[in-house]
Amino acid sequence: MTRAKSASSAFPFVKIVAQEELKLALTLNVVDSAIGGVLIMGDRGTAKSVSVRSLVQLLPEIDVVKNDPFNSSPTNPELMGPDVREAFQRGETLETAKMRVPMVEVPLGTTEDRICGTIDIEKALSEGTKAYDPGLLAKANRGLLYIDEVNLLDDSLVDVVLDSAAGGWNTVEREGISLTHPAKFIMIGSGNPEEGELRPQLLDRFGMAVNIRTIFDMDQRTELVMNKLAYERDPKGYTEECREETEALKAKIVAAQKLLPSVTMDRDLALKISGVCALVNVDGLRGDIVVTRAAKALVAFEGRTEVTMEDIGRVIGPCLSHRLRKDVTDTMDGGFKVVLAFNKIFKGSAMLNFDEAMAEGIKAPEPEKPKEAAKPKEEPKKKAGAWSGLPGGR
Repeated sequence: MTRAKSASSAFPFVKIVAQEELKLALTLNVVDSAIGGVLIMGDRGTAKSVSVRSLVQLLPEIDVVKNDPFNSSPTNPELMGPDVREAFQRGETLETAKMRVPMVEVPLGTTEDRICGTIDIEKALSEGTKAYDPGLLAKANRGLLYIDEVNLLDDSLVDVVLDSAAGGWNTVEREGISLTHPAKFIMIGSGNPEEGELRPQLLDRFGMAVNIRTIFDMDQRTELVMNKLAYERDPKGYTEECREETEALKAKIVAAQKLLPSVTMDRDLALKISGVCALVNVDGLRGDIVVTRAAKALVAFEGRTEVTMEDIGRVIGPCLSHRLRKDVTDTMDGGFKVVLAFNKIFKGSAMLNFDEAMAEGIKAPEPEKPKEAAKPKEEPKKKAGAWSGLPGGR
Protein backbone atom coordinates (compact mmCIF):
# COMPACT_ATOMS: atom_id res chain seq x y z
CA MET A 1 0.00 0.00 0.00
CA THR A 2 1.11 3.55 -0.57
CA ARG A 3 2.32 5.68 2.21
CA ALA A 4 0.85 9.17 2.12
CA LYS A 5 1.84 11.94 4.48
CA SER A 6 -0.31 14.95 5.06
CA ALA A 7 1.22 18.39 5.29
CA SER A 8 0.36 18.61 8.99
CA SER A 9 2.10 15.33 9.92
CA ALA A 10 5.38 15.86 8.04
CA PHE A 11 8.49 17.31 9.68
CA PRO A 12 8.70 21.04 8.80
CA PHE A 13 10.78 21.59 5.66
CA VAL A 14 12.06 24.92 6.98
CA LYS A 15 13.61 23.21 10.02
CA ILE A 16 15.91 20.90 8.07
CA VAL A 17 19.43 21.98 9.01
CA ALA A 18 22.17 22.37 6.36
CA GLN A 19 21.78 20.22 3.18
CA GLU A 20 21.32 23.46 1.24
CA GLU A 21 21.95 21.89 -2.17
CA LEU A 22 19.26 19.27 -1.54
CA LYS A 23 16.69 21.83 -0.37
CA LEU A 24 17.42 24.09 -3.34
CA ALA A 25 17.03 21.24 -5.85
CA LEU A 26 13.67 20.21 -4.37
CA THR A 27 12.43 23.79 -4.26
CA LEU A 28 13.42 24.51 -7.88
CA ASN A 29 11.51 21.44 -9.04
CA VAL A 30 8.39 22.76 -7.33
CA VAL A 31 8.90 26.11 -9.07
CA ASP A 32 9.31 24.42 -12.49
CA SER A 33 8.15 20.82 -12.73
CA ALA A 34 9.68 20.57 -16.22
CA ILE A 35 13.17 20.37 -14.67
CA GLY A 36 12.57 16.65 -14.33
CA GLY A 37 12.90 15.66 -10.69
CA VAL A 38 15.71 15.00 -8.24
CA LEU A 39 17.88 12.01 -7.40
CA ILE A 40 19.16 12.07 -3.81
CA MET A 41 21.99 9.71 -2.91
CA GLY A 42 23.82 9.72 0.38
CA ASP A 43 24.65 8.14 3.71
CA ARG A 44 22.08 6.58 5.98
CA GLY A 45 20.32 8.95 8.37
CA THR A 46 20.97 12.16 6.42
CA ALA A 47 17.30 13.23 6.13
CA LYS A 48 16.85 12.16 2.50
CA SER A 49 13.33 10.77 2.85
CA VAL A 50 12.41 13.30 5.57
CA SER A 51 13.25 16.17 3.21
CA VAL A 52 11.19 14.72 0.38
CA ARG A 53 8.14 13.95 2.53
CA SER A 54 8.25 17.38 4.14
CA LEU A 55 8.13 18.93 0.66
CA VAL A 56 4.37 18.30 0.66
CA GLN A 57 3.98 21.41 2.86
CA LEU A 58 5.22 23.61 0.02
CA LEU A 59 3.12 22.16 -2.79
CA PRO A 60 0.50 24.58 -4.16
CA GLU A 61 -3.14 23.81 -4.86
CA ILE A 62 -4.37 22.98 -8.37
CA ASP A 63 -7.77 22.80 -10.08
CA VAL A 64 -8.95 19.25 -10.80
CA VAL A 65 -12.12 17.61 -12.07
CA LYS A 66 -14.09 16.51 -9.05
CA ASN A 67 -13.96 12.77 -8.17
CA ASP A 68 -11.64 11.97 -11.08
CA PRO A 69 -9.01 9.29 -10.31
CA PHE A 70 -6.46 10.87 -12.68
CA ASN A 71 -6.42 14.38 -11.15
CA SER A 72 -7.59 15.61 -14.56
CA SER A 73 -7.21 19.26 -15.50
CA PRO A 74 -10.55 20.94 -16.27
CA THR A 75 -9.01 22.94 -19.14
CA ASN A 76 -6.03 21.04 -20.64
CA PRO A 77 -6.96 17.91 -22.67
CA GLU A 78 -3.35 16.65 -22.39
CA LEU A 79 -3.86 16.30 -18.64
CA MET A 80 -7.30 14.65 -18.75
CA GLY A 81 -8.29 11.06 -18.14
CA PRO A 82 -10.20 9.25 -20.92
CA ASP A 83 -13.71 9.80 -19.52
CA VAL A 84 -13.14 13.47 -18.71
CA ARG A 85 -11.63 14.08 -22.14
CA GLU A 86 -14.67 12.63 -23.86
CA ALA A 87 -16.98 14.79 -21.75
CA PHE A 88 -14.83 17.85 -22.48
CA GLN A 89 -14.98 17.20 -26.23
CA ARG A 90 -18.77 16.89 -26.04
CA GLY A 91 -18.88 20.34 -24.49
CA GLU A 92 -20.17 19.21 -21.11
CA THR A 93 -19.62 21.35 -18.03
CA LEU A 94 -16.98 19.82 -15.75
CA GLU A 95 -17.39 20.12 -12.00
CA THR A 96 -14.12 21.26 -10.49
CA ALA A 97 -12.46 21.18 -7.09
CA LYS A 98 -9.21 22.29 -5.45
CA MET A 99 -6.55 19.88 -4.23
CA ARG A 100 -2.95 20.06 -3.16
CA VAL A 101 -0.44 18.81 -5.73
CA PRO A 102 -0.32 15.06 -4.92
CA MET A 103 2.75 13.22 -3.69
CA VAL A 104 2.64 9.45 -4.19
CA GLU A 105 5.23 7.13 -2.67
CA VAL A 106 6.18 3.84 -4.33
CA PRO A 107 6.72 1.23 -1.59
CA LEU A 108 9.65 -1.16 -1.85
CA GLY A 109 8.47 -4.55 -3.10
CA THR A 110 5.47 -3.22 -5.00
CA THR A 111 4.12 -4.95 -8.13
CA GLU A 112 3.62 -3.85 -11.72
CA ASP A 113 -0.17 -3.98 -11.33
CA ARG A 114 0.04 -1.69 -8.31
CA ILE A 115 2.08 0.83 -10.27
CA CYS A 116 0.18 0.70 -13.57
CA GLY A 117 -3.31 -0.20 -12.36
CA THR A 118 -5.56 -3.05 -13.50
CA ILE A 119 -8.67 -3.60 -15.62
CA ASP A 120 -11.61 -5.63 -14.27
CA ILE A 121 -12.21 -8.03 -17.17
CA GLU A 122 -15.42 -9.54 -15.77
CA LYS A 123 -17.06 -6.15 -15.34
CA ALA A 124 -15.82 -5.03 -18.73
CA LEU A 125 -17.36 -8.06 -20.44
CA SER A 126 -20.64 -8.09 -18.48
CA GLU A 127 -21.35 -4.35 -18.44
CA GLY A 128 -19.43 -3.22 -21.50
CA THR A 129 -17.47 -0.60 -19.57
CA LYS A 130 -13.77 -0.27 -18.86
CA ALA A 131 -13.62 -0.86 -15.11
CA TYR A 132 -10.18 0.50 -14.26
CA ASP A 133 -8.57 0.33 -10.85
CA PRO A 134 -6.08 3.23 -10.91
CA GLY A 135 -2.48 2.57 -9.95
CA LEU A 136 0.21 4.78 -8.50
CA LEU A 137 0.99 6.39 -11.87
CA ALA A 138 -2.62 7.56 -12.19
CA LYS A 139 -2.60 9.02 -8.69
CA ALA A 140 0.73 10.76 -9.34
CA ASN A 141 -0.52 12.54 -12.48
CA ARG A 142 0.19 16.29 -12.17
CA GLY A 143 2.09 15.58 -8.95
CA LEU A 144 5.22 13.93 -7.54
CA LEU A 145 6.22 10.27 -7.61
CA TYR A 146 8.66 9.40 -4.83
CA ILE A 147 10.72 6.20 -4.96
CA ASP A 148 12.70 5.50 -1.80
CA GLU A 149 15.60 3.04 -2.21
CA VAL A 150 15.33 3.66 -5.95
CA ASN A 151 18.54 1.73 -6.61
CA LEU A 152 16.83 -1.43 -5.26
CA LEU A 153 13.79 -1.15 -7.55
CA ASP A 154 13.17 -4.25 -9.70
CA ASP A 155 14.30 -3.90 -13.32
CA SER A 156 10.84 -4.65 -14.71
CA LEU A 157 9.36 -1.85 -12.61
CA VAL A 158 12.15 0.48 -13.68
CA ASP A 159 11.12 -0.08 -17.31
CA VAL A 160 7.48 0.74 -16.50
CA VAL A 161 8.40 3.97 -14.72
CA LEU A 162 10.82 4.92 -17.50
CA ASP A 163 8.15 4.51 -20.18
CA SER A 164 5.72 6.75 -18.31
CA ALA A 165 8.36 9.33 -17.41
CA ALA A 166 9.49 9.54 -21.03
CA GLY A 167 6.11 9.83 -22.72
CA GLY A 168 3.88 11.17 -19.97
CA TRP A 169 1.29 8.44 -20.62
CA ASN A 170 0.54 5.04 -19.10
CA THR A 171 -1.15 2.25 -21.07
CA VAL A 172 -2.76 -0.72 -19.34
CA GLU A 173 -3.63 -3.76 -21.48
CA ARG A 174 -5.32 -6.98 -20.48
CA GLU A 175 -7.09 -9.62 -22.58
CA GLY A 176 -7.39 -7.33 -25.58
CA ILE A 177 -8.77 -4.41 -23.56
CA SER A 178 -6.57 -1.34 -23.19
CA LEU A 179 -6.78 2.01 -21.45
CA THR A 180 -4.42 4.99 -21.75
CA HIS A 181 -4.27 7.84 -19.29
CA PRO A 182 -1.88 10.78 -18.63
CA ALA A 183 0.96 10.17 -16.19
CA LYS A 184 2.91 13.41 -16.02
CA PHE A 185 4.78 13.63 -12.76
CA ILE A 186 7.97 14.87 -11.11
CA MET A 187 10.09 11.82 -10.24
CA ILE A 188 12.07 11.98 -7.00
CA GLY A 189 14.31 9.10 -5.94
CA SER A 190 16.57 8.49 -2.98
CA GLY A 191 18.97 5.77 -1.94
CA ASN A 192 22.28 4.76 -0.42
CA PRO A 193 25.01 4.22 -3.07
CA GLU A 194 26.57 1.51 -0.90
CA GLU A 195 23.50 -0.68 -1.52
CA GLY A 196 23.78 -0.71 -5.30
CA GLU A 197 24.18 1.34 -8.46
CA LEU A 198 21.37 2.87 -10.48
CA ARG A 199 20.73 1.85 -14.08
CA PRO A 200 22.05 4.52 -16.51
CA GLN A 201 18.67 4.72 -18.29
CA LEU A 202 16.92 5.67 -15.04
CA LEU A 203 19.78 7.87 -13.87
CA ASP A 204 19.48 10.12 -16.92
CA ARG A 205 15.73 10.62 -16.34
CA PHE A 206 16.34 12.66 -13.21
CA GLY A 207 16.75 16.34 -13.96
CA MET A 208 19.03 17.01 -10.99
CA ALA A 209 21.10 14.84 -8.67
CA VAL A 210 22.62 15.65 -5.29
CA ASN A 211 25.01 13.69 -3.10
CA ILE A 212 24.60 14.46 0.58
CA ARG A 213 26.94 13.63 3.42
CA THR A 214 26.66 13.28 7.17
CA ILE A 215 26.85 16.61 9.02
CA PHE A 216 29.93 16.82 11.24
CA ASP A 217 29.56 20.39 12.50
CA MET A 218 28.68 20.10 16.19
CA ASP A 219 26.39 23.13 16.29
CA GLN A 220 24.40 21.97 13.26
CA ARG A 221 24.12 18.41 14.56
CA THR A 222 22.90 19.65 17.93
CA GLU A 223 20.37 22.00 16.33
CA LEU A 224 18.99 19.20 14.16
CA VAL A 225 18.71 16.79 17.10
CA MET A 226 16.90 19.36 19.24
CA ASN A 227 14.50 20.15 16.38
CA LYS A 228 13.72 16.47 15.94
CA LEU A 229 13.11 15.90 19.65
CA ALA A 230 10.85 18.96 19.86
CA TYR A 231 8.86 17.69 16.87
CA GLU A 232 8.45 14.22 18.38
CA ARG A 233 7.18 15.68 21.68
CA ASP A 234 4.43 17.69 20.00
CA PRO A 235 4.21 17.29 16.19
CA LYS A 236 1.18 19.55 15.75
CA GLY A 237 2.45 22.25 18.09
CA TYR A 238 5.91 22.27 16.53
CA THR A 239 4.46 22.43 13.02
CA GLU A 240 2.23 25.30 14.09
CA GLU A 241 5.27 27.21 15.41
CA CYS A 242 6.82 26.93 11.93
CA ARG A 243 3.64 27.86 10.06
CA GLU A 244 4.57 31.50 9.44
CA GLU A 245 7.99 30.58 8.04
CA THR A 246 6.50 27.76 5.97
CA GLU A 247 3.77 29.99 4.52
CA ALA A 248 6.35 32.62 3.61
CA LEU A 249 8.39 30.04 1.68
CA LYS A 250 5.26 28.70 0.01
CA ALA A 251 4.24 32.21 -1.05
CA LYS A 252 7.72 32.77 -2.45
CA ILE A 253 7.38 29.62 -4.57
CA VAL A 254 3.96 30.66 -5.89
CA ALA A 255 5.37 34.09 -6.81
CA ALA A 256 8.30 32.40 -8.57
CA GLN A 257 5.92 30.26 -10.64
CA LYS A 258 4.14 33.39 -11.83
CA LEU A 259 7.41 35.20 -12.57
CA LEU A 260 9.07 32.26 -14.35
CA PRO A 261 7.69 32.99 -17.88
CA SER A 262 9.24 36.47 -17.71
CA VAL A 263 12.79 35.24 -16.96
CA THR A 264 15.25 35.69 -19.81
CA MET A 265 18.72 34.36 -20.58
CA ASP A 266 21.31 35.90 -22.88
CA ARG A 267 22.20 33.78 -25.90
CA ASP A 268 25.89 33.94 -25.01
CA LEU A 269 25.16 32.22 -21.69
CA ALA A 270 23.16 29.51 -23.47
CA LEU A 271 26.09 28.90 -25.83
CA LYS A 272 28.46 28.57 -22.89
CA ILE A 273 26.13 26.07 -21.18
CA SER A 274 26.32 23.92 -24.30
CA GLY A 275 30.08 24.38 -24.30
CA VAL A 276 30.34 22.95 -20.78
CA CYS A 277 28.12 19.99 -21.72
CA ALA A 278 30.29 19.26 -24.77
CA LEU A 279 33.51 19.58 -22.79
CA VAL A 280 32.47 16.96 -20.22
CA ASN A 281 31.02 14.66 -22.94
CA VAL A 282 27.38 14.73 -21.83
CA ASP A 283 25.32 12.52 -24.15
CA GLY A 284 22.26 14.12 -25.74
CA LEU A 285 20.76 17.55 -25.10
CA ARG A 286 18.85 16.87 -21.91
CA GLY A 287 21.67 18.33 -19.81
CA ASP A 288 21.65 21.64 -21.72
CA ILE A 289 17.89 21.96 -21.30
CA VAL A 290 17.85 21.11 -17.59
CA VAL A 291 20.63 23.59 -16.74
CA THR A 292 18.73 26.34 -18.54
CA ARG A 293 15.45 25.51 -16.79
CA ALA A 294 17.06 25.24 -13.35
CA ALA A 295 18.90 28.55 -13.75
CA LYS A 296 15.68 30.31 -14.77
CA ALA A 297 13.79 28.73 -11.85
CA LEU A 298 16.49 29.94 -9.45
CA VAL A 299 16.27 33.48 -10.81
CA ALA A 300 12.46 33.46 -10.50
CA PHE A 301 12.70 32.07 -6.96
CA GLU A 302 14.93 34.97 -5.98
CA GLY A 303 12.55 37.50 -7.57
CA ARG A 304 14.70 38.48 -10.55
CA THR A 305 14.14 38.27 -14.32
CA GLU A 306 17.60 37.86 -15.88
CA VAL A 307 19.94 34.89 -15.60
CA THR A 308 23.58 35.59 -14.73
CA MET A 309 26.75 33.50 -14.84
CA GLU A 310 26.60 33.09 -11.06
CA ASP A 311 23.09 31.60 -11.28
CA ILE A 312 24.29 28.99 -13.76
CA GLY A 313 27.27 28.16 -11.56
CA ARG A 314 24.97 27.39 -8.63
CA VAL A 315 22.88 24.81 -10.51
CA ILE A 316 25.11 23.33 -13.19
CA GLY A 317 26.76 20.79 -10.86
CA PRO A 318 23.55 19.02 -9.74
CA CYS A 319 22.24 19.16 -13.33
CA LEU A 320 25.24 17.50 -15.03
CA SER A 321 27.30 15.50 -12.52
CA HIS A 322 25.16 12.34 -12.87
CA ARG A 323 25.19 12.49 -16.69
CA LEU A 324 28.93 11.98 -17.15
CA ARG A 325 30.15 8.74 -18.66
CA LYS A 326 31.42 6.24 -16.13
CA ASP A 327 35.08 5.28 -16.23
CA VAL A 328 36.24 2.79 -13.62
CA THR A 329 39.82 4.01 -13.95
CA ASP A 330 38.86 7.65 -13.31
CA THR A 331 38.68 8.54 -9.62
CA MET A 332 37.79 12.22 -10.08
CA ASP A 333 34.36 13.23 -8.77
CA GLY A 334 31.83 14.10 -11.49
CA GLY A 335 30.78 17.29 -9.75
CA PHE A 336 34.41 18.47 -9.64
CA LYS A 337 34.77 17.83 -13.37
CA VAL A 338 31.72 19.96 -14.04
CA VAL A 339 33.13 22.78 -11.92
CA LEU A 340 36.42 22.67 -13.83
CA ALA A 341 34.59 22.74 -17.16
CA PHE A 342 32.42 25.64 -15.97
CA ASN A 343 35.52 27.62 -14.96
CA LYS A 344 37.16 26.99 -18.32
CA ILE A 345 34.15 27.99 -20.46
CA PHE A 346 32.74 30.83 -18.35
CA LYS A 347 35.86 32.23 -16.71
CA GLY A 348 38.43 31.69 -19.44
CA SER A 349 40.72 29.39 -17.49
CA ALA A 350 43.75 28.36 -19.51
CA MET A 351 43.09 24.64 -19.04
CA LEU A 352 43.00 22.43 -22.09
CA ASN A 353 41.86 19.32 -20.27
CA PHE A 354 41.20 18.03 -16.79
CA ASP A 355 44.71 16.63 -16.36
CA GLU A 356 46.10 20.12 -16.83
CA ALA A 357 43.42 21.42 -14.46
CA MET A 358 44.69 19.22 -11.69
CA ALA A 359 48.25 20.45 -12.32
CA GLU A 360 47.38 24.12 -12.74
CA GLY A 361 49.53 26.33 -10.57
CA ILE A 362 52.11 23.59 -10.05
CA LYS A 363 55.35 24.19 -11.89
CA ALA A 364 56.29 21.27 -14.03
CA PRO A 365 59.65 19.78 -13.14
CA GLU A 366 62.45 20.66 -15.52
CA PRO A 367 63.54 17.78 -17.76
CA GLU A 368 66.62 16.05 -16.53
CA LYS A 369 69.78 16.77 -18.49
CA PRO A 370 71.23 13.74 -20.24
CA LYS A 371 74.11 12.30 -18.31
CA GLU A 372 77.48 12.52 -19.99
CA ALA A 373 79.11 9.26 -20.91
CA ALA A 374 81.56 8.17 -18.27
CA LYS A 375 85.13 8.82 -19.30
CA PRO A 376 87.60 5.92 -18.99
CA LYS A 377 89.78 6.25 -15.99
CA GLU A 378 93.27 7.41 -16.74
CA GLU A 379 96.04 5.20 -15.51
CA PRO A 380 98.05 6.90 -12.83
CA LYS A 381 101.35 8.28 -14.02
CA LYS A 382 104.32 6.27 -12.95
CA LYS A 383 106.80 7.89 -10.78
CA ALA A 384 110.26 8.42 -12.14
CA GLY A 385 112.56 5.50 -11.41
CA ALA A 386 109.69 3.16 -10.53
CA TRP A 387 110.15 -0.49 -11.59
CA SER A 388 107.73 -1.46 -14.38
CA GLY A 389 108.53 -5.13 -14.67
CA LEU A 390 110.71 -7.15 -16.97
CA PRO A 391 110.91 -6.14 -20.61
CA GLY A 392 108.05 -7.71 -22.63
CA GLY A 393 106.09 -8.54 -19.47
CA ARG A 394 102.35 -7.86 -19.06
